[in-house]
Amino acid sequence: MSAGAGVLRSLFGPLNTPLRDWAGRRVWIVGASSGIGEALALALARRGARLALSARGEDKLRAVCAACDGARPGPVAVGTLALALDLTDTAALARARDEILAHWGGIDLVVFNAGTYRPLRAWELSIEAVRETLDLNLVGTMSGVAAVLPTLLAQGSGALALVGSVAGYGGLPKATVYGPSKAALINFAEVLHLDLAPRGIDVFLIDPGFVATPLTAHNDFTMPALQTPAQAAEAIVEGFARGEFEIHFPKRFTRVLKLLQWLPRRLYFPLVRRATGL
Repeated sequence: MSAGAGVLRSLFGPLNTPLRDWAGRRVWIVGASSGIGEALALALARRGARLALSARGEDKLRAVCAACDGARPGPVAVGTLALALDLTDTAALARARDEILAHWGGIDLVVFNAGTYRPLRAWELSIEAVRETLDLNLVGTMSGVAAVLPTLLAQGSGALALVGSVAGYGGLPKATVYGPSKAALINFAEVLHLDLAPRGIDVFLIDPGFVATPLTAHNDFTMPALQTPAQAAEAIVEGFARGEFEIHFPKRFTRVLKLLQWLPRRLYFPLVRRATGL
């Protein structure tokens, strides 16, 4: 390959190793008992991935694991691992990681999907809401990365996927704490990619628009371009296959929000107020 071709590939090629063959790939999904995490687990099970699933609700988690085993093609030689945990419990994280390594000997992909959302206007802000949201969405995810990163670095391979949100692109009404927590995750994913790509570790950032989940059921407004969890899972799998750093969807909605960030704030604020009616 010529030097010029190498430069073009670095500028326009995928930022991560494309993930297309899932057969036997060892995937740990944290936050897999409902919504996007559950749908992604089922999508990867159908493609033959080996799965470890974590969430706080053990009964629901075991039901999802059973569904994944039923969806996996061919005879199930090794069942899906159910590892109930709270992402904010660092000791539980370490135990789950060690149990996975005892079963698999390594990890190929960890998806951090666990999170919480409470719609709040600025005047409804409380210390409890701040701590609950940041502890899970930001501190919990960062702690999870810290728990698994030594394993990936020792392997010299593997991938991390962090589920952010388009709410992290810019200030939006009712995302008073949720939005900043996801904005910080976007920044964190960018820093991880800068540091880890040269060491053979891929980093994916997943920024969904509105997806019909138990969390978005709290919204009392019309959610534009609302998708099902199954649609979200397929978009994520397609993004993995392209090796994209940021997997955002649906494009007809996310591109509008990205465009808004180019506007001066004297235009951004009235447009957002008018669009949301808030």
